[in-house]
Amino acid sequence: MLSADGEVVSWNAGAERFKGYSPDEIIGKHFSTFYTAADKAKGVPYRALYLARTAGKFEDEGWRVRKDGSLFWASVVIDPIFGADDELLGYTKITRDITEKRRTAEALHASEERFRLLVQSVTDYAIYMLSPGGLITNWNEGARRIKRLDFDEVEGSHFSRFYTDEDKLKGIPEQALRTAERDGRYETEGWRVRGDGTRFWAHVVIDPVFDSAKQLIGFAKITRDITERREAALTLERTREALQQSQKLEAIGKLTGGIAHDFNNLLSVICSGIDLMRAMPADLAQHRKVIDSMERAAQRGAALTGQLLAFAREQPLTLEVLDINHVIASFEAVLRRAIPNSAGFTIKKAHVGRVQTDVSQFESALLNLVINARDAIGEDGSITLETRQAILEENEVERLPAGMYAVIAVSDNGAGMAPEVAARALEPFFTTKAVGKGTGLGLSQVYGLMQQSGGHLGIESAPGQGTCVSLYFPTQVAQHASESEAPSLEKALVVDDQPDVLDMTVAIFQSLGYEAIAANSGAEAMHLLQQHPDIHVLFTDVVMPDMNGVVLAQAARELMPEMRILLTSGYMGGPLREQFGDALAQFELITKPYRLADVAKRLRTVTT
Repeated sequence: MLSADGEVVSWNAGAERFKGYSPDEIIGKHFSTFYTAADKAKGVPYRALYLARTAGKFEDEGWRVRKDGSLFWASVVIDPIFGADDELLGYTKITRDITEKRRTAEALHASEERFRLLVQSVTDYAIYMLSPGGLITNWNEGARRIKRLDFDEVEGSHFSRFYTDEDKLKGIPEQALRTAERDGRYETEGWRVRGDGTRFWAHVVIDPVFDSAKQLIGFAKITRDITERREAALTLERTREALQQSQKLEAIGKLTGGIAHDFNNLLSVICSGIDLMRAMPADLAQHRKVIDSMERAAQRGAALTGQLLAFAREQPLTLEVLDINHVIASFEAVLRRAIPNSAGFTIKKAHVGRVQTDVSQFESALLNLVINARDAIGEDGSITLETRQAILEENEVERLPAGMYAVIAVSDNGAGMAPEVAARALEPFFTTKAVGKGTGLGLSQVYGLMQQSGGHLGIESAPGQGTCVSLYFPTQVAQHASESEAPSLEKALVVDDQPDVLDMTVAIFQSLGYEAIAANSGAEAMHLLQQHPDIHVLFTDVVMPDMNGVVLAQAARELMPEMRILLTSGYMGGPLREQFGDALAQFELITKPYRLADVAKRLRTVTT
């Protein structure tokens, strides 16, 4: 108790315990004894009594001083005591030592402040709080950066403002809050909308916040912009799929190359035999119709293996520098005959420069594309053949290097293809046509041509939106090759490990006027070369069991530097290049099945 002047008139055990004074030491002294010097200088004790007397009560917290001079944080309540006629008799004063409570509060405040500063300093994550109803109640710097909105622009608005219209219609924002409250967490990825209307791919986590009574008081929401990571993942997946497709096509290519090798040996015998029989006197060729049928069958077989080898990238091309627009103009009549009169066919040509490819293979590829388009449109659709020039950046189209390209595109307004069908379009033997209407080798042949020409084949198609197949050829500078003069009649050494093929080839050379010597192995051929120094032409198969044709050709050239050498095989390209490398490139190569005229032409152009 205090007197009306503020002197201590009573003192309990609690006061003695935490202030340190015994009753006889403090009773009669002014209660300002417990205040700090600073508070005394400010008149705080007297102001406390004044407020208690005039307001009827005074409450405060502040530092107080014990007898030993130490400080404690006190909660103080002072009530005035009035007697009759409102005479002030004194005051009751209650003091509590709440130092620990204050320290705990300060520590909590400091922790909260550090957490607030931490959250505010994060810029890679949007961290903000929501009310139980989903209204935004605070906002960190990361949210401002990612969402591109200041806090005063979003405060009190519903967080669904950042969802796409499609997600809002599906009720996804509300579902997210319900899931978080029910399961204790909600996590997802999806498109979100920034303040400027642009979209980004977000990783989102929502956690519910409960009070001590387990009542929901809001949600903590963390959003991260992972658009770049998603694009990188998609790019990696596309690259992986392209690699798998390339490996699959390579494997099929090796298989088809092997089949074609064996088939070409058989066709070579048939084709050469037909040529020789035609050269015989008429009375020995009484079954000409049969011969004609054999020839047509052999030609179809040769065309089929040509398609297989083109897909396998093993069919050697006769590369020429061509004006593509000129080739198309010369071939236009054939293309138009392949299309019904009721269908539309438009050709648009722009300057594209010159490209290096095989003219006959290119014409065949073009016809394949037009026929595929014709089959897709039916009787009354339309087809467009367009040429244009394109300047590509590195890897802009698949893995093509940067540079200038001539683009030949064949498009139609037909039924189009589903993604899974378009993905298989280049596979050999895969076709969407009815049984008996196609071999499934058309596009794969075009693909092989483009690979060998250093270009690319692209397909754009969707159900109901037609199909566009684009061929990308790197533009070239024209090159002119010179031909050697035709050789005089000479002695030729013919080498093949297949007896039927060897006999037929010897007959071909004899019909061309050569003195042909036969050898069925590399070792035998070397023996004959040493016995016949007047041999001027070596015609040898590449793949033989003892000594292969490349080794034989190298040894023959060393023995006779002026010898003309021509290699042949029904199995060429990739596997042979992998096995023989640059050594194979030193010699001319002719593919099986070869015709008499083919051999004659190559013998005229082959050089030593």
